[in-house]
Amino acid sequence: MSISKLFMACSLALASLTLAAGAHADDAVKKPVKKEAVKKTTKAKKAAKPAEPKAPNEEEDEPVITDTAATEFDCELGNKITIYQNAGDDSHIALRWKKRLHRLTRVGTTTGANRFENKLYGLIWIGIPAKSMLLDSKQNRQLANECRDAEQLKPTTAAAETPVNTLQ
Repeated sequence: MSISKLFMACSLALASLTLAAGAHADDAVKKPVKKEAVKKTTKAKKAAKPAEPKAPNEEEDEPVITDTAATEFDCELGNKITIYQNAGDDSHIALRWKKRLHRLTRVGTTTGANRFENKLYGLIWIGIPAKSMLLDSKQNRQLANECRDAEQLKPTTAAAETPVNTLQ
């Protein structure tokens, strides 16, 4: 074996020992520092989280129904729906369906019907003078139909009266 090959093998062995010893020494020194750094950053993150409030989502959050007028609707198949309206806000309603309160936003129509939607849950409330209905736009089906409040359930007195024939 030549001297240059022997010298090269010794220097390679020495270099690998130096790197291994240095890495082992760095691990021993860095571990406690990392734990302290992690603790500090965790504390900083915990302190930062309460500072940034969650932006309210009108369709997801349950609406507040204090100071509202409630209207109860009796629907076919025994379903019941309660609508809460704020006198000062005619562009939103709160709808209680199956023990859950949903916030619905008015959508303009060309027919004059009252239409309110919650796109997150897919709820659509349509009210016309004769009846109202609740639809599920995500599953494309009716949830409640033939919904009438106390005023709509009253029989009309004009239709019950017979017209008087004056031409006799």
